Amino acid sequence: MPRHMGTEDIKAFLAPGAFIDSGHPAVVAFALAAAADIAGDRDRASALYRRVRDGIKYDPYIDYNNPANFRASGVLAAGRGFCVAKAALLAASCRAVGIPARVGYADVRNHMTSPRLHALTQTDVFCWHSYADIRIDRTWVKATPAFDAALCARLGIPPLEFDGRSDSLFQPCDAQGRQRMEYLSFRGTCADVPFERILRDFRARYPALIAATGIGGDFHAEAVTG
Repeated sequence: MPRHMGTEDIKAFLAPGAFIDSGHPAVVAFALAAAADIAGDRDRASALYRRVRDGIKYDPYIDYNNPANFRASGVLAAGRGFCVAKAALLAASCRAVGIPARVGYADVRNHMTSPRLHALTQTDVFCWHSYADIRIDRTWVKATPAFDAALCARLGIPPLEFDGRSDSLFQPCDAQGRQRMEYLSFRGTCADVPFERILRDFRARYPALIAATGIGGDFHAEAVTG
């Protein structure tokens, strides 16, 4: 997918979707409040990014069979969610204020998991990690709002920032040089969350995680810091 795109091609990235439900009243209110009195798409997108990053707690202990946990309005109502839903909320919030946005996916090796999550997945490779892809000044820029500032502080890494100019991708190492996140491959971008495809792959790769519909727990407290 090219980083530059003409205006005739962006309609799908401004319209509400089933999961990027940018027309939902709660999403609209959230976006308008976060971007209030801010001029310019770049600064508004940065404000929305910070609000989603820190206003929605990162939590992978969810019921992955429930579509609401992949939907922008669903994660907003819960106040917590994993990367797919947080990226959907950021994309929906951008669309709600007239900024074209879509969602992108990658497979990553995550060194910042918890022992319990690793026991459920039996791997440190996570497929379908998600980020938002936001169109600013005719250029698509990646924004990753997954890990909130409180979790980053516990893990000893600075929270990811997004200035609307450069891609915001996970830090490969922490301040001590320990490896934290490795991108293995990029899957491309979508106008809406491909829920059925993601769930199909999760069921194949992480059957114990998908079966544990009532996982519960506090990932922030359990996350590996060393």
